[in-house]
Formats: sequence, C-alpha cells, structure tokens
Amino acid sequence: MTAVFLGVRHHSPACARLVERTIERLRPAHVLVEGPAEMNARLDELLLGHELPVAVFSHYRDERRSATSWAPLCDYSPEWVALRAGRAAGAEVRFIDLPAWHPAFAERGNRYADAEIRYAEATERLCRTFAVDAPDALWDRLFEVGPDEGVEERLDAYFALVRGDAEADAGDRAREAYMASWVRAAVAAADGGPVLVVTGGFHQPALRGLAARGGPAGEDAAECGADGWPLVPQPPAGADAGSFLVPYSFRRLDAFTGYESGMPSPGFYQDVWERGPQEAADRLLRAVVERLRARKVPVSTADLVAARSLTEGLTALRGHPRTARIDVLDGLAGALITDDLDGPLPWTVRGALREGTHPVVVEILAACGGGRTGRLHPDTPAPPLVHDVAALLDRLGLSGGPRTVQLDLTDPGDLERSRVLHGLRVLGVPGHARTAGPDHGVDPVFTERWEPRPAAGREAALVEAGAHGATLAEAAAASLAERVRREEEAGALAAVLFDAVLCGVSGLSARLLTDLGARVRVLTQAGPLGGVLATALGLWRHDRIYGVARGPLLAAVIGGAADRLLWLLEGARGAGGADLPRLRAVVAVRDAVLHAPDLLPTDRAGVAAFARRVSRDAAAPLDLRGAAFGLHQVLAERPADADAAEQAVRAVALSGADALGDWLAGLFAVARDDMAAGAETGGPERGGASLVRVLDEVLCGLSEEQFLAGLPALRQAFAFFPPRERERIAARLLALRGLRGSSRALLRTTADPLLIARAGVLEDRVTGLLTRYGLGGTPS
Repeated sequence: MTAVFLGVRHHSPACARLVERTIERLRPAHVLVEGPAEMNARLDELLLGHELPVAVFSHYRDERRSATSWAPLCDYSPEWVALRAGRAAGAEVRFIDLPAWHPAFAERGNRYADAEIRYAEATERLCRTFAVDAPDALWDRLFEVGPDEGVEERLDAYFALVRGDAEADAGDRAREAYMASWVRAAVAAADGGPVLVVTGGFHQPALRGLAARGGPAGEDAAECGADGWPLVPQPPAGADAGSFLVPYSFRRLDAFTGYESGMPSPGFYQDVWERGPQEAADRLLRAVVERLRARKVPVSTADLVAARSLTEGLTALRGHPRTARIDVLDGLAGALITDDLDGPLPWTVRGALREGTHPVVVEILAACGGGRTGRLHPDTPAPPLVHDVAALLDRLGLSGGPRTVQLDLTDPGDLERSRVLHGLRVLGVPGHARTAGPDHGVDPVFTERWEPRPAAGREAALVEAGAHGATLAEAAAASLAERVRREEEAGALAAVLFDAVLCGVSGLSARLLTDLGARVRVLTQAGPLGGVLATALGLWRHDRIYGVARGPLLAAVIGGAADRLLWLLEGARGAGGADLPRLRAVVAVRDAVLHAPDLLPTDRAGVAAFARRVSRDAAAPLDLRGAAFGLHQVLAERPADADAAEQAVRAVALSGADALGDWLAGLFAVARDDMAAGAETGGPERGGASLVRVLDEVLCGLSEEQFLAGLPALRQAFAFFPPRERERIAARLLALRGLRGSSRALLRTTADPLLIARAGVLEDRVTGLLTRYGLGGTPS
C-alpha cells in the first residue's frame, strides 16, 4: 500500500478530527509527522501527560549565529493528535522534519518567498469567489463549519491550489527532500502496511511527488542508518544545540499577538474541539459579556439578545451550516460597538492588533484567545539551568515564590542575592522587578528593593534561557554578549555594561569582555560614547561594592572607548552652540588620561598633542576647540602661558559674544578647576587671573545689543562653575576695579539676568522712539 498524505493547517480542529478519523480507519503501521526528527528518541517524554499547550523549544549557538525556535502543540493540533492517536493505535510514530538548527530554518522570515506570494494570490482569489473578507473566514467556511464528509478531498484541492506551480526556496526544498526520505523508508519498512503522513498542507503536493520517485537511493534521499531510517543531522563541531519541552500559552499561540503560523483565537477553537461550533459560539457570547461587565462596561441583557440575534442572522445569511467564529465576532461588534471605527475590524485581516484598537474589540479578542497556560508533567527533563537556579534560590533564601526583597549591597550575602536576581532579570525570567537601587556605576546608593511581579510563564522562560548556558552566571554572560553584538547605540551599550556589573563580574565570560572592548571601537556618536567611558572609569576607580574596581571588564571598555573618542573628536564638525554631551566626552578622556593612563593606547603626551591640534583647527566646532585648549592646558608638560590664553579669547571674540560663550563653555567644562584656581589667587598660574581680566575687557567693550546676543551662551559657559567659585570670580572683578563690597550680592538678582538685560534694551528702544517723536517730556 502506498503512503496516505494528509495536508493540514496547524492548530485546526477540522484537520485534527480528520487525522483522528483517518488513523481509526487505516490503522497504519507508521504515522509520520512534520516535526523535529531529533525528538524521535524522546517521544515518550513528549507523551508523558502534559497539560497542553506545550512547545518543543529548540536552540542553536555557534561563533557566527544564534537561533531559537518553537514548535507549539495544543489539544487540537493535527500533529499532536497524530502522535497521540497513532501511538494509541499501535503505529510506529516518528517526526520527519529537519532539526530546527538546520540552515533550512536560518531565514525563517523569508523561507517561503515566492510561495507566500502564490499563497496570497490564491487565497485572495478564493476570498473574492466566496465573498469573505479574510483567509481565516474562508478557512472556517470551507472546513471548520462545513460537513465532515469530503473534507479530505476539499483539503487536497485547497492546498494544491495555494501551492500551485510555485518554486519552493532552498530551505523548503531541503526540508521536503528530507521528509520524503522518511516516507520512502517507512513504505519500505511497512511491507505493504498503511503509512500515514501528516504535514503542513503547503508541503503535501511536493511530498507526494518526491516520495513517488522510488526507493531510498533516490537523488533526494537523506543518508540512512543501519536500521534503514534516515539519519538525523548533527550540529557542527563546537556548536551548542538542543531541544526541550516548555509550557506554552494560548496568548503566545494567538495570531492576534503575532504568532505567524496557525489559527487565531485558540480559546475559541479549543471549545470547538471539545464541544463543537455551536456551543463554542454560545460560550464566546457569554464570555465577552462577562469580561466587559467585569471592566465596568455597561452591557445589558438587551445587548446580549441583540448580539445573539445578529449572530444567528449572519450565520443564516452567509449560508453557514453551523455558526462560525466570524459570525459571532461580527454579531458582537454590531451589537456592542456604537462608535465610529478608524480602521477595519482586526478579524478581517491577519496580524497583531494595532495600537488604539477599540477597547470592546480588545476584550472580544481576549475572550477568543483564552487564558490557558500549559503545564509540563513533573517527570519532564529540564535543562541544567533550571536546576542551577532552583539550587541558588533555595540556598539564598529566595525560593518559595516571589516576595518583596530588601537588600543591603554592602553585605556579601545580599550582594550575591542581588546578582542572582539581576541574572534572572537580564534573562527575561519573570517574578521580581527592582523598584529601587543604584541607577549607574557611581550612584551612591547601597540598597536595593525588589517587588514581586506576576510570574506567569516563569517555567517556560527558565527553560528557554537554558539555551544561553548551564548555569545562571554562564547564561547571563552569554545573553549580555548577544546584546553587545546587537546594540547599535552607546547608551544601550552603557546599559549592558552596567547590567554586566550588576550580574557579577566573576560570572562573565572572556567573550563578553572581548565583545565589549571591540564594540565601543565602532560607535559613531562621541557624546553617548563619552557616557560609557565616564561610567566605566568611575567604576574602575571607585567601586567598592560590585568587585569590578581595577578589573578586566572595565579596562577593556576604557581603553577602547578612549581610543575611539580621540578619533571621533578630531574629525568632529558642526554648527555653533555648545554640545554638552560631547564636552562631557572630552572630560571623560581627560579623566582617563589622568587616572588610568596604563589602559590607554595613547600616552599623555600624545593626547596633549591631539588637544593642541584640535584647539587650532578652524573647522572644528568652537566649543570643542575651547575644550581642546583646556585639555592641553591640563595635560601638557608646558601649558600655554597667559598671553596665549588671552590671544585665544580675543581671537574668538572677533566672531561675536555667542561664539566666545561656546568656546568658554568648552574651556570651563574641561579646565574649570585651573581657571578658578588662578582667579582665586590672582597669580599667573595657568592663566586663570589673566583670563578673568581679558574677559572683563572684552565684554565691557561690547554694545548692549552684542552683549544681549551673546548672553545665553556666556551664561551657559559660566554655569560650569558652582556658586562658590562664581563668587570668587566676582570678587576678582571687584578687585580689578579697586572696589570693595559683597561679591555675593553681584550674583543675586531679583529676576532672570537675561530677562533683565532684555528689559533694559527694550526700555532704551522705547525711550529712543519717544524722543524721536517729541514724546519724551513729562506731560503737564
């Protein structure tokens, strides 16, 4: 007997019923199912007695790529029914598809390419023929609410049409050739007995042709073992790959939350599977009303009657022999939504819900989706990470369910608890959220507070996190390393760096250190990169909590970031105005040279020479030129004398007071302490006192209009001085004029100085106009 091919749609009750009836009728010797062949040795584990939905979670990681995938199964999945019913009928049951790590799955988003276009064209044509809005409604009409008689023939015709003559891509060709090898091997082993092949309908037409080519020696055959069955491909040497069962949920299965394959509304179709379409429709009507009333949305008995009447009328009008899902949805929408909608109802298209969807529609679909979450049998094997985390939580007193945890980071035991909780956080394992604690590496906060959060999906998240490593420290390090390779922005990289610190440097891999050091060398924005350098340097110098001071993690980041910043800053160009993040980056370079010179590829003299070049570069932004001048003053063995600073100020002032303000902002950002020291002592060192004098002369020489135009930039520049230092500068100004008085009083005004200056200019203009028109006298 030749093989019997059943093409199915994933998670279709109609297809599941067909599979069950076919197995009862054929009593096949072999049942072959589209699924990961590496799980064949673990089918007993899959059939332990789990509460569905569950999924086969597969992971793969090598030096070049990492990938994860899921194969979800629920009670009405045709594949699940084939496994369960086939085993009950005494058949040999096997998965026959390539492992999920195989290159055939490497580009999941594009693997159907031309076939997807063909599928869309065919289903759109059928939708027009049957006068329905969307493929899901078409499927329901043809299969879910239609008669069971003739469903196999209708499925064959449907899938032959949607596959058409389209050329499958390389991934699908490899998968279909491999599955056909299993079919030929099963036919040979059955010795005339029936062989049932259950695969996605897209593959069915091709598999029929491939399997008919002959014995296992066909050109498309996979290599077979001594037992005559195709060998399961093994991962490349050095790669980490595996598969585990995980609990799944209807929410993750629902097409309206983004699942790409299968039926929408799993809660509704679970009722269809268990109770039939009519009772499922009645239960959905009641569930929607209960949800809306629970959220204080007024729904009267009359509304429910109207929804039921509309549903029944639509069922009859559309010629459905039984109530379809779309009949219920349209009936509910017609009875309960009185507002204008800004788009089509979501069940008329495929895909996730749009933002701003009407709240009644959201509740309708939530009721359709259902809230079921699967549960694995207690004897289900779990990856090593699950056991490592359980042991850690038990040893540290964190087991027994989420609860509020208050930690003192100066206590070694609490610090270890913090690292465990942060490791779970970076792996995306729910249960706790940190509500208080340090926000960055030099934040002087030494306590943390963790609050319990809903832990739904925790077991699945832990199993899936096991793809990153066998221990929590290893898994957290691998996850952080992937984030390093994925992030494009320096700000995000800084967050990864701090997460690495919070997770505990002892658990971080050499690969993460290498990746962090290399990643900072390719960032393109000086300002955010300066933030990374400042954070890393602060921790490297001052950390007394996390154990990373003078450590290799931060050393790699400091050296790479400083070297990259020198290159970025020397090539910087731009318009006027002070770029404060960029100025902070120059400050970070200064501090790295002063406090961690051994970590930098450029020595102090080299950085000073860089600063001198930039300070004299007419194409560089003025704030950066001022910062470079200050950096040279700080680092050079022989800094510029007072005359050089005076000449620089006068030269920049020729471009206007606003240009001078930008230049001074850069200078004061980097060399404020040197300027303030000179101003306080009145001595010549570093040109501080001379700079105050020349600035006084330049500013006093400005007209009121010129001064007003430059005042915002000048105020921003002097904002780098704290109040006490500004008071000392004011005292120096009084001394230059031979005056006595309170320097503090000069810094206090009754209003914003900029507002006062503008008011003075306005008064002068008004006075001039009054005088011009002879209105300046006092009225008699």
